[in-house]
Amino acid sequence: MSFEKIIRIPNDRIAVLIGKSGTVKSKIEQLCFVSLDIDGETGEVLIKSIGNVEKMQPFKAMEIVTAIGRGFSPENAMTLLKGENTLHVIDLREFAGKSAANIERIKGRIIGEGGRARRNMENLSSTHISVYGRTVSIIGDATKLRLTVDAISAISSGGMHGAVYDKLEAANRRTKKEKMQLWEDQDVFY
Repeated sequence: MSFEKIIRIPNDRIAVLIGKSGTVKSKIEQLCFVSLDIDGETGEVLIKSIGNVEKMQPFKAMEIVTAIGRGFSPENAMTLLKGENTLHVIDLREFAGKSAANIERIKGRIIGEGGRARRNMENLSSTHISVYGRTVSIIGDATKLRLTVDAISAISSGGMHGAVYDKLEAANRRTKKEKMQLWEDQDVFY
């Protein structure tokens, strides 16, 4: 089975994708069993499957390359290989239209003063969030991803930060309670 896909990322993210002495590129190639052919002029990245078919992860390689292109650090992008983590990209034009001023205002609300709002949402949802260009991108597992997308949508639509944090905290309490209930419901045999 052969796989080839071209992804275009912003030119200013090419150096991050390659990494110092090619370390990031090599790591993606080794972990996902793919080869990356990067065109520094156009920002096009050709992802080709190679090697062991059972271990190939070309779709994860696509997500990692896209995540780095959307402003994530290579370390955060590599968390896509853990568990059920996936990448979700929100185009802020859905909330702001084409107005550059509105996009900047919404980005400011999502980031918060000194990055505090973004950090709070990351901590409360156990996700990684990147605000880059006209997009907000999130890395996390499916349940946490849905909560974070809802939180960002609420803030982008003018919702109060406190109400959004309260909702994320309530979801955390619910999850903890469900885990405790599962633990209590188990039969223990000695």
